[in-house]
Amino acid sequence: MTVEAFDRVQLDGTGIDRITEDEVVAVVREAITLGRGGRIVTPNVDILRRAQRDDGVRVHLDDADLIVADGMPLVWASRLSGAPLPERVAGSSLIWSLSRGLGYDGRSIFVVGGAPGVGGRKDGAARAAERLAEECAGLRIAGTSCPPFGFEKKERGYAEFRAEIVRAEPDLVFVGLGFPKQEAVITRLRAEMPKAWFIGCGAAVNFVAGDVDRAPRWMQKTGLEWAHRLGTEPGRLAGRYLKHDAPYAMRLLAGAASRRR
Repeated sequence: MTVEAFDRVQLDGTGIDRITEDEVVAVVREAITLGRGGRIVTPNVDILRRAQRDDGVRVHLDDADLIVADGMPLVWASRLSGAPLPERVAGSSLIWSLSRGLGYDGRSIFVVGGAPGVGGRKDGAARAAERLAEECAGLRIAGTSCPPFGFEKKERGYAEFRAEIVRAEPDLVFVGLGFPKQEAVITRLRAEMPKAWFIGCGAAVNFVAGDVDRAPRWMQKTGLEWAHRLGTEPGRLAGRYLKHDAPYAMRLLAGAASRRR
């Protein structure tokens, strides 16, 4: 199963792969076996909105081998347009399914991100990796990193970070630094690690580490996970969700319906 086997549904100028979560895992496992690396981008409404006006965001989507819909509004829009995506494929779910899939093959991962360690407690990346290894039989941990804020802007800080990951030679790297910083870091790493797969997974590292609670499954399935996130981080997310993303989502859905008519 190859990336080329899937067609893309166009949503406001962005192609989203018509692929299930299980198929994503199958594609990545096969590619690693063949020695081919790649990149997965998981756009939600906010990323799709920003891609319309920011070429710096668009370039990351253009560089992706797989683009999957991390947001139910994207799935709803595809259905309204008459070219339905099969399901939502969230980065916070892929961190588990990809880890299980790579565990079957005895492959390795590297985890980046999470909260810093405090008072002798391990940082979030280390705790997330430990949990993944415990629950995904056969999975190997190549390494973890919880880099300090602004590391990517400092030549020495980034060089040390890069060298650690390149030296570890992981099969897949989870980068949970938030969009678009995580995508910029991945772009820089890809050039030196052509056989590795990368996915920017946002808050997924925090979810796995147990530092942030993910929404209940019924909220994930019904497209209300954003409401749970808003309730847990209102100061950080209220402006983005309510002022920008909600109006854009309504325009996206209305435009999809009108194009079908």
